[in-house]
Amino acid sequence: MTETCLTPPGDTGGPDPSTSPPSPSPLSPTPRSTVKRGAHRSSTDRATLYAVLDAGLICHLSTVVDGSPIVLPTGYGRDGDTLYLHGSTGARSLRAAMSGVEVCVAVTLLDGVVYARSVFHHSMNYRSAVIHGTAVQVTDAETKLHGLRVLTEHMAPGSWDHARPPTQKELAATAVLTLDLTEAAVKTRTGAPGDDEEDVTANIAWAGVLPLRQTWGTPEPDSDLPQPAHITARAASGPL
Repeated sequence: MTETCLTPPGDTGGPDPSTSPPSPSPLSPTPRSTVKRGAHRSSTDRATLYAVLDAGLICHLSTVVDGSPIVLPTGYGRDGDTLYLHGSTGARSLRAAMSGVEVCVAVTLLDGVVYARSVFHHSMNYRSAVIHGTAVQVTDAETKLHGLRVLTEHMAPGSWDHARPPTQKELAATAVLTLDLTEAAVKTRTGAPGDDEEDVTANIAWAGVLPLRQTWGTPEPDSDLPQPAHITARAASGPL
């Protein structure tokens, strides 16, 4: 028996995420989202938060399951001030997150290793975002489809209109959650090592930055169909 698709191919199930207007308001740090260590590296610019989230592909979702903390990597997508998360309805972590407990989501992008003249001052250049809040399960069918589209288009742009849409059975097996981006912290490090003056003067060890960049490789097809334009464009887009 074939499954009945909830929406026909090409139906977005919601507005185009690219049309969602950005929020003009800056971040307003709370006690738990205030960066204390290395506070000069923090930012309250909401555009910086968006940039980190939009550049990443994997987040780490932290919650408490049966009294013990658990941290799991998962995909995500952003639409305006809303972060969408998803997973199996049978996953304990998702069920816990949907129960109303506080969760924390972190995204980290590593840009390079900082080699200092002393071991103590070795570091990393990075961009990071940490979001606190209560995840809310999406139950409305249209909003759920929209959330899945946002997730899909963040991970694999062009795929929502190219691939088969989810069936009712697949939708029933998938949980979609939203997390508001109100309470978030952003922290970045760039530039050279912060050596002590005496080590700089002695200058007996090499110091500098070894950049790290991720880039797309050559697509590896799983069929003999012609490669679609959105795959070709993604592969040719260069560094992430």
